[in-house]
Amino acid sequence: MDVNLPPAGAKVDGERLGRLLGDPGLTWFLERVRQRMAAGRPLTGTVTLARPDDLQRRAAERLLGRPPSAGRSLTVRLDTVDEVLRRSGVSPEGLETAVVALTGPVALRAETRDRLAEAWEEALAPLDTVNAELADWSRRIREDGLVRRLARTPDTAGPLVSAAARALRALPADPPVSRAAFAALRLSGAHALDEGTPLATLVLSGIRALTGFPDGAGAGWRRGAWASAGLLMDDVSSTVLTLNLRGTPALDWTADEGEPAVLTLRSLTRRTANGITTATGDVHVCENPAVLSAAADDLGPACPPMVCLQGQPSAAALTLLRGLSARGAVLHHHADFDWGGVRIATALGRVAPWRPWRYGATDYRAAVTGVSEPQHLTGTAAATPWDSRLATAMTEHGVRVEEESVLDALLSDLRTAAHKAARGGAEGFSAGGR
Repeated sequence: MDVNLPPAGAKVDGERLGRLLGDPGLTWFLERVRQRMAAGRPLTGTVTLARPDDLQRRAAERLLGRPPSAGRSLTVRLDTVDEVLRRSGVSPEGLETAVVALTGPVALRAETRDRLAEAWEEALAPLDTVNAELADWSRRIREDGLVRRLARTPDTAGPLVSAAARALRALPADPPVSRAAFAALRLSGAHALDEGTPLATLVLSGIRALTGFPDGAGAGWRRGAWASAGLLMDDVSSTVLTLNLRGTPALDWTADEGEPAVLTLRSLTRRTANGITTATGDVHVCENPAVLSAAADDLGPACPPMVCLQGQPSAAALTLLRGLSARGAVLHHHADFDWGGVRIATALGRVAPWRPWRYGATDYRAAVTGVSEPQHLTGTAAATPWDSRLATAMTEHGVRVEEESVLDALLSDLRTAAHKAARGGAEGFSAGGR
């Protein structure tokens, strides 16, 4: 790397930056900063100008928002200027980005460039210790500059990357734990992964690569992303919707009534999970609550056990299904025929094996013919390892099919399974993937 460039995507307010740092009285300051950058030195500490004139003193006063010292020299703290630029929004990435934007790229001295490259390589070395599933993420992190933006110097980056690698090697957490408890056990303290910290940003990036959690934004999305790796903000907000599971007094009562039940992660990580049972050994898993609700209306207590993911699987859903599968239950999964549904199915497969329930290429082609008002399939295509032909068919037709569109077929399958169970059949129903 021959020059110091602004981080990818970095933006500055050019007009305000020109007024703030472009004053002729600050030319000396910009040159000192560029010298430090060329030498690969961090932009911390102070720079001092001997015998400043009135123009230089007034420019420093406007920059810092206070009168400079009245001595024979003029001293400016680089950290203070960096903070002013970030806080004001003139240069959210700080002083280095502002200087490059204002004066152009800074060429590193050859010996400095080599030394700095070695330092960065050493700082990023812990990325080589993460799980094999994160190899592509590790390569991308080296190339896209995320660590450099978060840490700014190799000295700061080394501990950051080491802590992130240590956290990611311990994920996903099974059973799920609170994020604070995980941080206290694995990292420097309970607040190490608090929102907004560089470590939280880096670890969350790795988690998304590890679990395949989709793009998004907002507090709810971040909560789900952390939960996908078993790290929880709390143990009661993560829930899962079920029908006709048994094993606790509450579940037995709702199963007798044929009514849906909601389980919290708190209950599933205590004693409840080990006691949950199924009548037939089969569990039908759907994506949308409308399917489970219709099954309860149609079959009531006779309906085969069901679990509804309600979109991206919550920590509670993954904990429940992982436990059911470990105790011998066979999971039959259906979801929307869109790329989001495909990714949900893939995420579930990382936790527990499942069989497609009307969720193969043949099922998709049949469903497309029954859609009266086709919706265009959007988003990035994804692989369908349980039936490679499904991804091909979805790409070919380009039509999104919601679960509710095939509700009659799903209910028919559940009736067949209920009839077999009533006759004492040992096997539950397993349809689809044909």
